[in-house]
Amino acid sequence: MMGTRNALSWLFAEEFARSFRRKVSAGVVAVALAGTLAASTTTSSLADEGGVSFWVPGFISSLAATPQVPGFSFANIVYYSNVSAGGDVAFARQVPLGNIKVNFNGNFNANIHGNAEPLNLAIPGYVFATPVLGGQAAVILGIPYGRIQSSIDATVTGNLGLGPGFSIGRSLTEAVTGFGDLVPQASLRWNFGVNNFMTYLTGNLTTGRYDQSRIANLGIGHNAIDAGGAYTYFDQKTGREFSATLGFTYNFENEHTQYQNGIDMHLDWGASQFLSKQLQVGIVGYWYNQLSCDSGAGDRVGCFESRVVGIGPQIGYVIPLGKEWQGYLNVKGYKEFAAEHRPDGWNAWLTFAITPAAPGEAPPSANRRMVTK
Repeated sequence: MMGTRNALSWLFAEEFARSFRRKVSAGVVAVALAGTLAASTTTSSLADEGGVSFWVPGFISSLAATPQVPGFSFANIVYYSNVSAGGDVAFARQVPLGNIKVNFNGNFNANIHGNAEPLNLAIPGYVFATPVLGGQAAVILGIPYGRIQSSIDATVTGNLGLGPGFSIGRSLTEAVTGFGDLVPQASLRWNFGVNNFMTYLTGNLTTGRYDQSRIANLGIGHNAIDAGGAYTYFDQKTGREFSATLGFTYNFENEHTQYQNGIDMHLDWGASQFLSKQLQVGIVGYWYNQLSCDSGAGDRVGCFESRVVGIGPQIGYVIPLGKEWQGYLNVKGYKEFAAEHRPDGWNAWLTFAITPAAPGEAPPSANRRMVTK
């Protein structure tokens, strides 16, 4: 009996490690994209497989729908994140693991921690001068790169129906450096005085570093399509603006793990005041909510829908770079709360962008949109 129990305990520990890698795959880190670009890299939302959602909450804030100046642009985002979670992030109620053929009734205590060290995002883009459907068309490409680290400290206690209960501990730390999934995006913008509207379509190319056996990944291991729209109220006379972006993500099945994330909804917003033609201050926030259950043969946690809310400050500054170009520097941060079935914590974003200046004007100009974060 003792030998059988030891063998099953060893099997349980190995299956636990493999299952945990699938469920928390780099889950405690997020990467951001500037403008109206969704990020296809690791984030912290569970119910999405391995804590990884396509959309990164918080990457859009102010001036999301205002027009841009035609021509080429380039931005780079430096992203810092620190999040953690408990046992519910791994398993909801009971823990059916791998080849264990009997019910496991026990307790699961886990501390999950992750951080970006930092993650970067390069974003080349182009805005077309010729109108499309009466609006302004633009395309961008997100190229995530950098290093992330994830760690697990977990203990499982329970009874496999073999007599007295047992306790198994498992600690693991992994890091990965490289590139994430490429993220192309197309958008259209329309301007009607102080009212501005935008629609976008984006997805990911599974080119990032991904290994289902790791807990730290820069790719998400599956394709996704995200579509939505934004509204911006911007009064150039008073310098006040408010923006909100609503979108939905459809996730395809991860063929490596036979796991399919549910449909996700995300609302990002920002409000700011231009104190001068160059200086901007305000607040930012987001609401992320999974609308449908996860599924697939590899789903070991059931429905397990996730949600989180974040809010924080922002400050931006327009930097003159001559008559043809201008720079923009923005810093913003979020503190998360009301999280359910996902890690939460804080994240900070540092964005620097170079864009064309308005024709015939020396930047900065109060008569043109500054830069979308």
